Amino acid sequence: MKKLYALVLLLLPVFAIAQSADSTWFVNNYTKKEATIAMRDGVKLFVSVYMPKDNSEKHPILMERTPYSCEPYGEGKYRDLWKNHLIQYCRKGYIMVYADVRGRWMSEGEYMDVRPFNFNKKTNKDIDEASDTYDTIDWLVKNIPNNNGNVGVFGISYPGFYSTMASLSGHPALKAVSPEAPVTDWFVGDDFHHNGAFFQMDAFAFYKQFGFGAPHPHPTPIAAPTWDPAIHDNYAFYLATGALPNLTKIAGDSLKFWNEMMNHPNRDAWWMARNARVGIKNVKPAMLVVGGEFDAEDCFGGWNVYKAIDKQSPATNNRLVEGPWYHEQWRNNDGTHLGNVQWGSNTSEWYANHIEIPFFDYYLRGVGSVDSIAKASVFFTGENKWHQLPQWPPADTQPTDIYLQDNSKLSFAAANNANNSFDTYISDPAKPVPYSEEVHYDRTRNYMTDDQRFAARRTDVLVYQTDTLTKDVTLAGPVIADLMVRLSNTDADFVVKLIDVFPDKGSYNDVDIYAETDPVLKYPMGGYQMLVRAEIMRGRYRDSYSNPSPFVPNKLTEVKYTMPDVAHTFKKGHRIMVQVQSSWFPLVDRNPQQFIDIYHAKDSDFIKETINVYHSSKLVLPVEK
Repeated sequence: MKKLYALVLLLLPVFAIAQSADSTWFVNNYTKKEATIAMRDGVKLFVSVYMPKDNSEKHPILMERTPYSCEPYGEGKYRDLWKNHLIQYCRKGYIMVYADVRGRWMSEGEYMDVRPFNFNKKTNKDIDEASDTYDTIDWLVKNIPNNNGNVGVFGISYPGFYSTMASLSGHPALKAVSPEAPVTDWFVGDDFHHNGAFFQMDAFAFYKQFGFGAPHPHPTPIAAPTWDPAIHDNYAFYLATGALPNLTKIAGDSLKFWNEMMNHPNRDAWWMARNARVGIKNVKPAMLVVGGEFDAEDCFGGWNVYKAIDKQSPATNNRLVEGPWYHEQWRNNDGTHLGNVQWGSNTSEWYANHIEIPFFDYYLRGVGSVDSIAKASVFFTGENKWHQLPQWPPADTQPTDIYLQDNSKLSFAAANNANNSFDTYISDPAKPVPYSEEVHYDRTRNYMTDDQRFAARRTDVLVYQTDTLTKDVTLAGPVIADLMVRLSNTDADFVVKLIDVFPDKGSYNDVDIYAETDPVLKYPMGGYQMLVRAEIMRGRYRDSYSNPSPFVPNKLTEVKYTMPDVAHTFKKGHRIMVQVQSSWFPLVDRNPQQFIDIYHAKDSDFIKETINVYHSSKLVLPVEK
């Protein structure tokens, strides 16, 4: 480890020199054109086009549509495409296009968050993001000189949503699309809700602190004002602020989407219209859906857009890539680790060179081959190895029950007294379980693999673990949490965590936390409780997201839900752990633990609750045979 750290320090100046050379090359070999393109309804959208000066051949077009600005503005100012693997596209002669979506930055029109797909276009006034993509592509292939008539679209997160919509545009020039960590379903799994539980910290930071929700009355290159809370400890800030109406008051009347969310507490037609998985049919371009297994924002999107395309558009040439990444890490030069956990190789570099660039080269330039790109390319953590698979989930997985038992045991065998035996904890909204041990201002991306020992020490977190494993156990697919519970009140949240417990000795970076050594080497990995997957369910939605129902106090009730997919090997000598709790703060808003409208609750509505978790509770694990 010390040698590796020293090597990284030595290479940093080399990377800086390489980037400097790439930036000089890019500016000398590319020219920039800015344009406004009239959509079918007359609204004009802004694009920045970076064109190679080499006119000896025709070039493909690769485009990103974004609500985050295609800055810098001005034809003499260049986007820093040399900072990551995008420079490789430029060296191959791609025409790179960045487009401000309707109603954002320098584009005209009215902006709408996750604008619904319009299934019934009859006139030029019937627009959506797919039609705007069609009109933009049509203008590009007809007006940008020396293009070869082949267009690709890619984008991460919100641009991933626009990429999904692009795949439905139907333009014949669109040959390949890559939705990466796509915003997909903001009620069930991405960004702002997971299984109906409101991810307040991400939503408030995005719309208020980051300024994304500010009104945009006319085209402008000037960013919206940001907002800075007085307390730079997110746990303390959200606890002091209290119930959600207090955040809404800070947000103000001008944050349209925030206020709309507050008035759509259940998964109604308004939410369903904004579910990008609905209607992904007759997709014509080749698809490369990319996701991060530890993406704190859109872990759900990659897995589920891929599955939706396979189910609803089976003739589509559809591929999946899932790596051990935080949000956007695959476009980062360093994909060697996340937080304290090492992957053993640069997974981001491997992805760029072996999957993404060959994918676009083949479909847009007609060079190379995609035969080596599997249907599903998935990195299995623990084993730390890429698997090239003919399908996802793999065919050789077996749903396997693992039971929460007495005395903190976790076992593949059910206990005899499971229906009468239980563990108890008290969930207190005044002292919610933190999502991370450390103090943060922004939500940390590392919590997805963080050490969970801090939570295991709390009395309001139930902990179960297996004996030391005598052989490897590999999981490949979705994990199902199936809890049998009894509550003292009428509502509760349930957070289930699947954890890999490292051996006490023999783990990498096995050092004393007080050792006098380099800071990056200080964290003790012996006994590390690596979060592999965690997910929350707002209990009222256990039977229906659209029609929530209260718990009957003291009645045994099943809470069953699906967690995002897992690709992980629990190695021989490790243990499997499960933790159960009822708050995950301030990542998720607190449940008042009463069946009331949480979005309009008062501070006085939050009450303690006694929760019994029975030993008939289990997880259903997708175990590879």
